[in-house]
Amino acid sequence: MFRRSVLTTLIALGLGVAATSQAQAQAAADRPITMIVTVPPGGSSDALARLTATALGARLERSVVVENVTGAGGLVGMQKFLRSPADGSVLLFINQSLLILPHLYPKSAYSPANDLEPIGIIAKVPMVLSVSNATGVTQLPALVDKMKKAPGKINFGSGGPGTTAHLAEALFLQQAGVKAEMIQYRGSGPALSDLMAGTIDAVIDQTVTMLPLHKDGRVKAIAVTGGARLAQHPEIPTFAEAGLPAFDLSIWNGLLAPKGTPGEAMARLTSALTAVVSSADFKSRLALLAAQGPGEAESGPAPFRRVIAQEGERVAALAQSGAFVGSSPAAAK
Repeated sequence: MFRRSVLTTLIALGLGVAATSQAQAQAAADRPITMIVTVPPGGSSDALARLTATALGARLERSVVVENVTGAGGLVGMQKFLRSPADGSVLLFINQSLLILPHLYPKSAYSPANDLEPIGIIAKVPMVLSVSNATGVTQLPALVDKMKKAPGKINFGSGGPGTTAHLAEALFLQQAGVKAEMIQYRGSGPALSDLMAGTIDAVIDQTVTMLPLHKDGRVKAIAVTGGARLAQHPEIPTFAEAGLPAFDLSIWNGLLAPKGTPGEAMARLTSALTAVVSSADFKSRLALLAAQGPGEAESGPAPFRRVIAQEGERVAALAQSGAFVGSSPAAAK
């Protein structure tokens, strides 16, 4: 009698736990998804994140809300994401800054390769080097020559430590063999405002934000990354054409989930994102931003994981060379 009572109790407890787990999973599936974006509103990554959130929400038939969590070059947003529940209700939209932050903040305590669940790459975006009209520079060789004649006098602005612009500028200075002062802003918006005003001399940023300013004549775009000129602005030469073939960097933007997210949730998210990036409508919207979605062989978690590993090696080598050292806050200007 006692054994039967114990067995009945255990079965009841087991059913209770299962029911609770199912209820929690259902509750998570019914909640809006939060997409953490580690940059301020208004920049190129934010624009792509909002485009993705709308399209992904339509595929999942579930609201996807962008939450901009900024600070420390994206570290604050990353830390919030790492504390989030692993149930598919919180996602991270991020680019190469994912790989830079551990080198700038060694105590950040996360591994890009091991502590996250890649869902997939969303878009690859070329980078554009633009200069202030006040510099009088119209071609890349003239800028490099000016920098060699006056080391450290030309200043570059970026959206902050750990951003893709910071990575691009550090890589450019290394490849060109020149020195400059790197001014760190809180987002690309303020950096571009100062570029237009002539307060700073140059910025390397994504086409999403750069091309409209070049089109309106507010800044001068003098080089673009990639193997071919942009269809929207064929007058802008590639870095290779402009005399710096070693410099090439396309920014990828991808979506990740917390480590330990259940396989069922990952499968739903992966399927939905793959459908989004392969749709003709999404591709056409990316094209307007001079961005390109992943090909069939580049979609999904496995290809994204390989990109993180490969790009992580390049970022690590750049960090070990000291390329990220020597930046100063915008407030100092």
